[in-house]
Amino acid sequence: MKKFTILCFAFLFVGTLSAQTDQEKAAATVNENTIKSHIYFLADDLLEGRASGTRGNKIAASYLANELRRNGAQPVPETDSYYQKFDLIQTGAPNYMELSLNGTTYPLLAAFTMPEIDQSGEAVFLGYGTENDFKSMDVSGAMVVVLGGSEAGQDPGQMFRSSREKVKRAKDAGAKGLLELVQFDEAMWTRLKHYIGGSTQVKNPDENTETAEMPHAWVNTKTDDPGFVKDMQLLYSLASDGQSKTTLHTQNVVGMIEGSDPKLKNEYVIYSAHYDHIGIGQPNAEGDSIYNGARDNAIGVTAVLSMAENLGKYPTKRSALFILFTAEEKGLLGSKYYADHPMIPLNQMSYCFNTDGGGYNDTSLATIIGLERTSAQPLIEKGASTFGLKAIGDPAPEQGLFDRSDNVSFAQKGVPAPTYSTGFSSFNDEIFKYYHQAADEADSLDYGYLLKFYQGYVYTGRLIANTPDTLFWNAGDKYEEAGKALYGMK
Repeated sequence: MKKFTILCFAFLFVGTLSAQTDQEKAAATVNENTIKSHIYFLADDLLEGRASGTRGNKIAASYLANELRRNGAQPVPETDSYYQKFDLIQTGAPNYMELSLNGTTYPLLAAFTMPEIDQSGEAVFLGYGTENDFKSMDVSGAMVVVLGGSEAGQDPGQMFRSSREKVKRAKDAGAKGLLELVQFDEAMWTRLKHYIGGSTQVKNPDENTETAEMPHAWVNTKTDDPGFVKDMQLLYSLASDGQSKTTLHTQNVVGMIEGSDPKLKNEYVIYSAHYDHIGIGQPNAEGDSIYNGARDNAIGVTAVLSMAENLGKYPTKRSALFILFTAEEKGLLGSKYYADHPMIPLNQMSYCFNTDGGGYNDTSLATIIGLERTSAQPLIEKGASTFGLKAIGDPAPEQGLFDRSDNVSFAQKGVPAPTYSTGFSSFNDEIFKYYHQAADEADSLDYGYLLKFYQGYVYTGRLIANTPDTLFWNAGDKYEEAGKALYGMK
């Protein structure tokens, strides 16, 4: 009789587990102490800002791999590691650059590319460097000087975007180099120079890294009229010791949990976030030089780890692929590398549920960049609202945020891929107070809010992974055709 009673209790217990809703399962595994433990570790000074290729970045990768292991995630079949390793080539800023134009010295320089150089001669001024400007004269073998941005605007975003176009025009025209004249105050110049002073790219083992590059620099004139904007020709001299090149060894962290449905387990939902940050930088007023990256992106990493813990206990119908990217801060390089070298074919990826962010200023919201762009919108809205948050779409489309996070590496291949972020309704001082600042510490976060945020993320992930529907781009989206090609849709 006793054995019969125990057996009945066991069946009842199993029945209770199976009867739990996705909402109950999401709430069951997300708790504040676990959230804090992940974020406090990842944002600890010990990791020195987790810059790709550094010791701190490798410590973070080891922590993430072991968290995946602890929660039952396995390495991708036919691999024996949670790491997808690759190398980066990091280009460092020159030690010095000296420039004069028509006899005036311009000391505020930042090089995108700058070989060792010491030359002088005639340069050509081409206005804003538009396509028509370059067609107006032959600049083959000439140093070209242009104004930054365009007549339509000179904000930093426009300048960076137009700069890429001008470089292409200069190279296509056979120019010797490109100098862009910009005007920024000291605070903005200091912030921007961090992104201009060097660059990083994935190392191609077959590529000759010694290939000469065309000099390209921004010159901060700090005035609207450099004095020669009406002159088509001018004299210049440019000298520099050139940029350094360093090889960095880094890694994405990847694991998977198999789905429970015999058919749907062949499809995967990607749960992703980048775990790198910008490392050690300019000390703030308190002398703190470690940029800990609690918001950007220990918050996102913790979302993925929360999902792994949940699915380790309660698998969904579709399989889960957890990807923690390196080198997002260096130009989305980790996600681009994975998308170009997928460990499981991309046409088996039914959805990419990325999470990233620079902070929050409204704890009533979850902000989803790309919310309205895929058929998962009702599931995302339900997931957030169930735990007390309102899901909103991109509040600042002019910023191009969808194409500035790791989700875009998969979107470009055709995989539906929004980014789930903490709540913000605008870019204001509360965002910039912490974004890429040394003040972005674990003890500055609202963990009561994050509890709801993670519960909503996990619940939404479960809804996406369990739905019988095929999720896809909404009609007319810029990535719809890529999706049709990827999945063989007509």
